[in-house]
Amino acid sequence: MAAEKISLYNLADLKNTSDDAIANYLNSLKFKQTHFLSDVRLGLGFSAFAIAAACFAWDYKLGFENTKTYTAIAVAVYTILNGILTLWMVYVENGVVYQGTSPSGEKITVATATKKLDPTYRLTVTVTDKSSKSRIIKIAKPFASFFDESGYFVATPFQEILATAVPVVGKLDPKRIKSESQDMLNANPELLDAILAANSTPASVTGAETAQGGKRRKA
Repeated sequence: MAAEKISLYNLADLKNTSDDAIANYLNSLKFKQTHFLSDVRLGLGFSAFAIAAACFAWDYKLGFENTKTYTAIAVAVYTILNGILTLWMVYVENGVVYQGTSPSGEKITVATATKKLDPTYRLTVTVTDKSSKSRIIKIAKPFASFFDESGYFVATPFQEILATAVPVVGKLDPKRIKSESQDMLNANPELLDAILAANSTPASVTGAETAQGGKRRKA
């Protein structure tokens, strides 16, 4: 998804790249993204900017003395808007980077976060079904799980994390679902070698023993 090289020591860039990948992936699965939260934030921000610009314009043209009452009102409104914007970002958005609806009608909200000096990507996924019942799924994975050693984002393992942990995503992209047993084998190569040895060696041994046992019975 992302061809840009990211510094593995820059948590902000790692998080921003991963956040963008969430929207790209879910939208590719036909989720319909909702931009309500960002639209409100932009509306509040542009309104505050417009008031500041208007205040400057009438002060420049008419002078401070003629507009000081309006300027005082504009400053108060500007302060209120910025206060609302701050509260909106902290308590309403609260780290939300994606909201959308699946083709089958489930609503999904994804919030992300990182902790200082901890290269772990933390996701809180809230899935609301058609009956308004919500389920919260928490995921925590190191950035090294989906960034290579050079700092490039690798889409497949990232998508596998989401598809495996979030059923509504896995239902739309079943080929990305990884079983727990596969994860265990990947984490323990020695176990995989032992399983392969157990599945291959006994077959020949058992055949030899059977043949020998048959000869003994005939004797």
